[in-house]
Amino acid sequence: MTATSTTAPIRIGVMGAHSTGKTLLLQRIEMTLRGYGIPVNRTGQLGKRAALVPLPKMQHHTVASTEWVLAQGIADEIAAAARPGPEPIQVVLADRAAWDALAYWHAAQEWRQETPHRHDRERLLVLAATQAPKYHLLLATALDPDIPVDSRHAYDTRYRTLVDQHTHRLLAAEGIEHHRVTSDPDSQARAVDRAVKLCLKEAVV
Repeated sequence: MTATSTTAPIRIGVMGAHSTGKTLLLQRIEMTLRGYGIPVNRTGQLGKRAALVPLPKMQHHTVASTEWVLAQGIADEIAAAARPGPEPIQVVLADRAAWDALAYWHAAQEWRQETPHRHDRERLLVLAATQAPKYHLLLATALDPDIPVDSRHAYDTRYRTLVDQHTHRLLAAEGIEHHRVTSDPDSQARAVDRAVKLCLKEAVV
């Protein structure tokens, strides 16, 4: 998923099932870039903010909630790039790239054993696809069922597995270029290194 332009800001997105290290991965990238003096901004907490609207989430996602997450994510990335400061933002880290919302919605549909209307499916797909050229790098985390989830999170195990399956199924079906990140520390380190090297190469330091 190579961006059509190398002008700032560089956009790096992450997607994948919940509690698979998405936010931590972006935090590591952000800290490393800041260490190089590169102005960076990170988006996030879309799920929590959707619940405050309030909109259904997780296995209860609807067309409306998915469209909100997509639209709000797009707006957040634009705002992150435009944040005022002594220096222009050179890198935007998107915690939950546009395709992520689509994977969560498809997983919710399967969890509820529902068939989405063709028009809804096509409309949401087009909305997500409009964002594809904006990402210079897309990271996709992979679920490791052997890693326990914090007991404070009452996640539905089946739904979490479905999100992981639909994430990677969607990426493959749409031919979306991405970097797969597993729970292995070396895999995570390689993802951080790839992101940082990209930014060091493209950003005006």
